[in-house]
Amino acid sequence: MHVAIAGNIGAGKTTLTKLLAKHFKWEPHYESVAENPYLDDFYGEMERWSFNLQVYFLNSRFRQILEIRESGKNIIQDRTIYEDARIFAPNLHAMGLMTNRDYNNYDSLFDLMERLVSPPDLLIYLRASIPTLVGQIHKRGRDYENSISIDYLSRLNERYEAWITKYNKGNLLIIDVDNLDFVDNQEDLGSIIDKIDAQINGLF
Repeated sequence: MHVAIAGNIGAGKTTLTKLLAKHFKWEPHYESVAENPYLDDFYGEMERWSFNLQVYFLNSRFRQILEIRESGKNIIQDRTIYEDARIFAPNLHAMGLMTNRDYNNYDSLFDLMERLVSPPDLLIYLRASIPTLVGQIHKRGRDYENSISIDYLSRLNERYEAWITKYNKGNLLIIDVDNLDFVDNQEDLGSIIDKIDAQINGLF
């Protein structure tokens, strides 16, 4: 089984991935942030490094999906390949931070990859307001994220909402995290687990 968690920067994807992997005994697959050689450069000079960054993420995520398919294990994945292609890349293009030539090249590459990609059995979308995202980003204190603007987060949130409204590739569970504390409140985590149990039981 393949479960994936989607959501904006700071929504809590990685934290929830760890907690659910532990509870359900699923194997976690995380976003390769620490190994990403472009992130620091990108946040310092977005226009110069946007294409490089997005191709790196696309490559990394595609490899991850092939590994998930070949493993035969129950996997939980932190962020999906769809978010790169449907939210982050078009957002950079719309902001004038990725040229038409680069974006068309990227989009064509994703279209080829998507033919070989199976969607997750269950997609969990973490919906969060801008204050929640900002609070979480500041709390984790990653240096390269200090320059993320409210405008950038807002644009991403709008694209997430537009994407999730039309998502039809499989089962979808939307969790509003603004009033949840699934790290320190066991009841909040339990309510999420109950919702996931209900979804999984519906799959089989």
